Amino acid sequence: MKLEKILERLNSLEKGQFLKIINNLSSAEKNNPQLDAILSRADSNLKNADAVQVTQAFNALANRYLEFIMEDYSKVASQLDILLNIITRDGNCIMRLDWFAKLYDDEIKKQKKAIEAFKADVNAEKPTMEESRVRDYKIFAACLKTAYFNDVASNFSPKITPDEQSILDELAKALELSLDERTMIKYAVLGIKKASNIDDVVSELKEKGLIFLSKKNNVIYVADEVVSLARKIRGREVADKYFRRVLLQLKEPQVNMICRKHGIDYKLTLNEKIEQIIASGVSFSDVLRDDIHKADSKMIDKKKAISALCDERLQITPAIKGATLDEKIDNLIAYFAKQYADEKIGISTGGYERLLLDLDQFVKGASKTIRSAYQLQEEEVMHGEFLADFNIMPRDVLELFAPETLVDLCNARQIKTRGNVVDNILAAYKDTEDLLVENYENIGFRNINALKENGISIQEADLGTTFEDVTKYILAQLGLDVDEKLRKKLNTEKDKMDIIIRTGDNSVVLVECKTVKESGYNKFSSISRQVRSYSSLLEKNDFHVDKIIIVAPDFSEDFVADCGDEFTLPITLLKAGSLTAIYHAVKETGSNRFTLQMLSRDILVQEDRIIRALKK
Repeated sequence: MKLEKILERLNSLEKGQFLKIINNLSSAEKNNPQLDAILSRADSNLKNADAVQVTQAFNALANRYLEFIMEDYSKVASQLDILLNIITRDGNCIMRLDWFAKLYDDEIKKQKKAIEAFKADVNAEKPTMEESRVRDYKIFAACLKTAYFNDVASNFSPKITPDEQSILDELAKALELSLDERTMIKYAVLGIKKASNIDDVVSELKEKGLIFLSKKNNVIYVADEVVSLARKIRGREVADKYFRRVLLQLKEPQVNMICRKHGIDYKLTLNEKIEQIIASGVSFSDVLRDDIHKADSKMIDKKKAISALCDERLQITPAIKGATLDEKIDNLIAYFAKQYADEKIGISTGGYERLLLDLDQFVKGASKTIRSAYQLQEEEVMHGEFLADFNIMPRDVLELFAPETLVDLCNARQIKTRGNVVDNILAAYKDTEDLLVENYENIGFRNINALKENGISIQEADLGTTFEDVTKYILAQLGLDVDEKLRKKLNTEKDKMDIIIRTGDNSVVLVECKTVKESGYNKFSSISRQVRSYSSLLEKNDFHVDKIIIVAPDFSEDFVADCGDEFTLPITLLKAGSLTAIYHAVKETGSNRFTLQMLSRDILVQEDRIIRALKK
C-alpha cells in the first residue's frame, strides 16, 4: 500500500513517530532543493503537511532514511534481518497484529530448524553440498566469530564494530553468500532467541519508522516506499513476484544450477525450487550474471542470453538496453522498480474482479494458492481491490499457477492456449471496460439478471461503485481530465465526492453518479443538499465549481423540473444512455471535438444534438 494512502488512514498519534523521524532527517539535510520546496509549502514543519507532501519529503530523503535504518541493522544483536524478511515479503504490507506475531513465531522456528540442519550438514563427514561451499561457510563463520568475540579478551562486551561489519559484508560478497546463508551462519555462531513480547518487536519497527500501527484496528501497515528501501538493505534487488517471473522463464537445468550453487534441493518440483530460491535471498543480479551460465561461458554469450530473456521470454518493451552485461541487469532491476511503484493493475478493476471470480470457479484451490503464496490472513482474498492494496496485480496472481493448471480456465472461457497462456488470459480480460460500457444502463438500473445474462457477475452491493467506475472510464475516454488524486485528497468522512473533472488550475466540474431500480431518479432535496456540501468543500479548498453534472440511468419529470427551477446550483442532468451514445460517436468518428461545453446547453442533455455536431 502506498505511503500516501496509509497516512490518510491514520490519526496524528499513529503517524507521529514516522513524522518525527522525517522531521529530524530533514533538519540534518543540506542542499536539497526538492526537500526545501516541500518544506516551504508545509511551513517548515512536516507535522503541518498533508499526506502528499509527507510522501514527497520521504522520497526526497530516501538515502538519509536508508542510513538511519542501517545504524541498527549492522548491530549483530539486532533481529532486524529477520524482521525485514517478514515485512518485505510480498503480501505482508497489511497485517493484523496477531498475524504478524504468528509470522514472527514461524520465522524464528524456521530459522532454528534451518540452522540445525545447516550445522549438521556442514559438519557431516559427507556433506550434501559441494566441498568448496562448505569451505566458504566455515571461513565466514570463523571471521564472524572472531569479529564478535574479540572484544571479550579486552574485557568489553562482545560486539561487531562498523569497520568489522563492512569487512564481513565484503567477504560475504566475495564468497557469493545469499542473505539466507549469511543469516544462518550468523545465528549458527551467535544463537537465536525469540523475543518474549511481540509488543517489543513492534515497538522496535515503529521506532525506526518501518511500520505503522493502527491501534483502533490492531493492524500493521508497511508502505510500498519503505518496503523498496528495506529490500535494498536485505540485498533483495527486486520484489519476489518479479524474481518469480524471471525464474519461470528459465529452463529447468538453469534453475537446477542455481539450486546446486546455494544448497537447495534440486530434486524438488520446478515450482518448489523457484519458491526456495526466492525465500533463500539469493541475489537476483548474481543469478543473471553467473548462476544460470556454464562456468566457461564468455561474457558476450552471457549478454546475449540475458537479452533473449528480456526480449523474447519476458517480452519487455521497449527493449532493456545496456552496453555491458552489468548495465543490462541494472536496467532490468530499474524496470522492475518502476513497475513496483506503478499503481496500474494492467487490466480494468472490473476485469480483475472477473478474472478472480473465474479463477475461483475453474482452477481448483486458486484462493488457497494465493493466500499461501502471499501469506494472507483473510479467508476471502478473491477481490481485485483487496489484492491491489497488497500490490498484487493480475499477472502476479496468474504466475502462481503452472501453465497447465490454467488450461481449465482457458477452456471454460474459450481463451487460446497457444503461446504464452498468461498473456492470453490477460488479453481476454482487458476488454472488460467495453463489456461494462455496453451494459452501463443495466448497471445504472441495478438489473442483476440482465448483467448475468451478458456474462457480468457483480454483487448487488458493488453496483453503485461499478457505475461510478464506468462513468469515470467513459469521461476519461472522452478526453476529460478526471482527477482521482484530487478527489481522494479532498474527500472526508462526511463528504465523499464521486468524480472531479479538472477544467483549470483552480476550476472543476463535479460529477455525481446515481443508480436507481426501474423508475427515474427523483430525490431532488437529498442530492441538492449533497452537492451543496461538496461545492462548499471545494470552495474552501480554493476551487471554483464550473458545473455540477448528475449522471443516472433515468430521471423523473418532477426531478428535471426541480433542477430547472434551481438557479443557485449550475446543474446539468446526463442520462447513462446519452453518455454511452456520445462515447460511441466519439469512438466511431475518431473526433477530438468533444468538450464539456457541449453538455452545458440544456438542463437535460440532448445527445442527438451533440452527436450531430461531432459528425460534422
